[in-house]
Amino acid sequence: MTEKTPAQNPVKPSAEGLAAAAGEFARKGPPPLHLWNPPFCGDIDMEIRRDGNWFYLGTPIGRAPLVRLFASILRREGDDYFLVNPVEKVGIRVEDAPFIAVDAEASGEDEAQAITFTTNVEDSVTAGPDHPIRCPRDPETGEPAPYVMVRAGLEARIDRKTFYRLVELARPAPYQGETWLGLWSGGSFFPLIPATELR
Repeated sequence: MTEKTPAQNPVKPSAEGLAAAAGEFARKGPPPLHLWNPPFCGDIDMEIRRDGNWFYLGTPIGRAPLVRLFASILRREGDDYFLVNPVEKVGIRVEDAPFIAVDAEASGEDEAQAITFTTNVEDSVTAGPDHPIRCPRDPETGEPAPYVMVRAGLEARIDRKTFYRLVELARPAPYQGETWLGLWSGGSFFPLIPATELR
């Protein structure tokens, strides 16, 4: 876990201040988060819940453009999540993955297939080596819990309806000495479940 030490005598960060600072850069294109290294100013009471909804001070953030703005300045460091602008970095809580993949479109077939996901914050990403799909088991239910990498360690959980559609596209292929049912996209095979579980 990333060590978090607040800057000395920081100004109390707020969602409004973060949004204003980020908005200045958003008008110029995607924020260059990798170039920003501001001081850590503490945690704020903001949370992304498992269903993808954002909360501030216990209240849902209902404005979609504001959620998209916050999503654009979200950064992951180890197991911790931060909102970052050029002058401050604040910690927030993320219950599961920060984004939800709410749709997917496939083009091509078999090994030439490409699967493009759309998230709840309107990111679009095509699965492949830089954007892998992983499918661990939910520790509580034992059911497949699929995710796709969106950017820089930030994943989207693939929602149930989209996953069911993807399962229809799944094909068997060898993986680590076994046959798995999985998905081809971007020239890579992403295993979902062992073929033996289908018997």
